[in-house]
Amino acid sequence: MRRLDELRAADTLEVLRYLPHAHCHELTGKREGQLSVDLKHPYRLIFEPADYPIPLTDDEGIDWKRVTTIRILEVEDTHG
Repeated sequence: MRRLDELRAADTLEVLRYLPHAHCHELTGKREGQLSVDLKHPYRLIFEPADYPIPLTDDEGIDWKRVTTIRILEVEDTHG
């Protein structure tokens, strides 16, 4: 619940970079365009930007400073 409260309080995705123990990061491979934050081990919250269009940087990455809305996809044990 704490992580959901932190997500609700964030003005932009950029804020998540600085949350203690969140380990927010972009995923790769078949999950490209999605992000993950740590929950209670071994679980992670998987989400994606929900802004339309998705704000991108000049190099086509997600512009964390301009993403203001996310869509939660799932909670997953990424180690199992």
